[in-house]
Amino acid sequence: MHIHYRSIEGRSVGFLALLGLLGAIVAVGLGAALYMEHNGHWLTGMTNQIVWGMPHVFAVFLIVAASGALNVASIASVFGRQMYKPLSRLSGLLAITLLVGGLAVLVLDLGRPDRLTVAMTYYNFKSIFAWNIFLYIGFLLVVAAYLWIMMERRMNDYSKPVGVFAFTWRLILTTGTGSIFGFLVARSAYDTAVLAPMFIVFSFAYGLAIFLLVLMAAMAWTGRAFGDAVFARLRNLLGVFIAGAFYFVLVYHLTNLYITERHGIEAFILRDGGQFTAAFWLGQVIVGYVAPFAIVYSRLGRSRAMVALAAVLVVLGGIAQMYVTIIGGQAYPMPLFADKDIIESSFFDGQVAAYTPSLPELLLGVGGIGIALIATTFAVKVLPFLPASLADADADPHYKPEAA
Repeated sequence: MHIHYRSIEGRSVGFLALLGLLGAIVAVGLGAALYMEHNGHWLTGMTNQIVWGMPHVFAVFLIVAASGALNVASIASVFGRQMYKPLSRLSGLLAITLLVGGLAVLVLDLGRPDRLTVAMTYYNFKSIFAWNIFLYIGFLLVVAAYLWIMMERRMNDYSKPVGVFAFTWRLILTTGTGSIFGFLVARSAYDTAVLAPMFIVFSFAYGLAIFLLVLMAAMAWTGRAFGDAVFARLRNLLGVFIAGAFYFVLVYHLTNLYITERHGIEAFILRDGGQFTAAFWLGQVIVGYVAPFAIVYSRLGRSRAMVALAAVLVVLGGIAQMYVTIIGGQAYPMPLFADKDIIESSFFDGQVAAYTPSLPELLLGVGGIGIALIATTFAVKVLPFLPASLADADADPHYKPEAA
């Protein structure tokens, strides 16, 4: 294999226009955060019942996707698949930028971002949130070290042990993110151990979808070769991860349907939940699983444009999944008194909470995506994260030139 990395020049009008567009998205997101900070969260769709709104949907999606984006580098260094080695640097970069984008949304949605120092200096180790602070910061440091070892030729011999450590850390990080919900025993939609491995499989699909979109755009816009061998591997891997995510969703809901006390939440999500039912069937299942899986494993999968569309659908389905999980799980009433019917209450007992996302919430969430993408765009200009070529002759270790 002949692997060479080269940064992009970044002098074209198109590149400057891309930076301007992403910068505008980030500015709008920051403006939305400032607007909510100044006026208060009463102007959002969040209430005392729905305390995690759309910003948390985008933030958790980006954090989960960050973990999955590192999977490509792990396949190369941990599992020894040489074809993925030219992609390792971009994989690590996206893992960092996506996590930074997700954490930025969380910090800006706190209502009092200045109180972040309290969360970073006083810890309740019985809280999964306290553990996640260490996991997130540790992930950034581990992946940064991983990137340095990959980019410093003298340190390449240590890429496998550090890669194994980074792979283990990312599994723990995603387990912690899924456990935020799995440890919440008061919510019927949560309180299950399957959420931890389910979030890990989600990360595989979300991270690879975003990685594939960024890679295809970067190689095409910089005029670099992108051979069929690497493309086919990534396309097929995306299909496998989509199937894996769908499998865990089936296991989760079938398990809840088997448990009698969870029939209520299942009826709410699958049949009676209104916008949440629509988001589940149309957004999560059809857009996020069925449609992209059909594209990848049909004749449509031969078209790169259609595979890019499948990756976009996976991203949209992932956001729908987080919406159903995070907001739908809060909207369903908590069973405060088992086997009792509440006739009248001033505390919304037994009532489904209403939620309508506000424009500032949506803009803040999209701003987090903008932060991740503009950081990635700037990084590939400054440092050699992108391979100079992914042509089959350069990237495929089993490539054999055709006889004349």
